[in-house]
Amino acid sequence: MRILGALLIIWLIIGGFAAWQRGYFGGAPGSCAQAGTVAVTIVAGPLNYMGANPQIDCEIPQPSQ
Repeated sequence: MRILGALLIIWLIIGGFAAWQRGYFGGAPGSCAQAGTVAVTIVAGPLNYMGANPQIDCEIPQPSQ
């Protein structure tokens, strides 16, 4: 169980490093899509270095007038 936990932490650290290399931590995310892309990049971990470039496209509903 400790090995799986350690592998998970290493996986997420590698994903965080990939997000940092892409410049995603330059400031607060301005939209849902930017925040989602950062999160998916971190979760993808080492897959980022095998060609994965996850992108999220989402829309937040606007209030009615």
